[in-house]
Amino acid sequence: MDDPANAKTPEARIPGAADAVTSPASGPNAGSGTGGDLRRQMTTLLPDLRAFARFLTRDATAADDLVQDTVVRALAGLSSFQPGTNLKAWLFTIQRNGFYEQIRRHKRETRMLGAQTAASEMQAPEAHRRSDLNDLQRMLWTLPPLLREALVLVGAQELSHDEAAAICGVPVGTMKARVSRARSQLARTMGPQPEQD
Repeated sequence: MDDPANAKTPEARIPGAADAVTSPASGPNAGSGTGGDLRRQMTTLLPDLRAFARFLTRDATAADDLVQDTVVRALAGLSSFQPGTNLKAWLFTIQRNGFYEQIRRHKRETRMLGAQTAASEMQAPEAHRRSDLNDLQRMLWTLPPLLREALVLVGAQELSHDEAAAICGVPVGTMKARVSRARSQLARTMGPQPEQD
């Protein structure tokens, strides 16, 4: 069990969270610098945090717990946030690192993904035809985890390749390659689509 006395800030337990995103950002995701403003901006980003947590955990309850943990860690480490950088990417970095920390500590990754995969395979084929969204979700989960993560960050969460690379701690070129491979694999999985008139 972690000794709370040794962990002064969440970033001490999450390597690189404080300086993960150093590129200037603008718009609603750019941190303005004051604690009150950052707290308000964090509130507006809760839906994005919840969506990313649902992607990571595939479980609504676990996702809510992860969002809560992320917010607690971010508030505790608010003084380490660099004004002018992307608050959303900073929060995603904390959330992603917190998730993988939980996985390492509890060793639940195989059990969680295995249980979800088994449940998906046991469903009747008609359940998968309910909507294109269900089909896309199912196809996303056939991708390797690193490719799936890259595609969700860049595609669904609308982060730049630079921001997604910073969150995952990889070079931008690696992130671009992962997104490209993910899109190619999805296209192959979908197969040739019938032409519409």
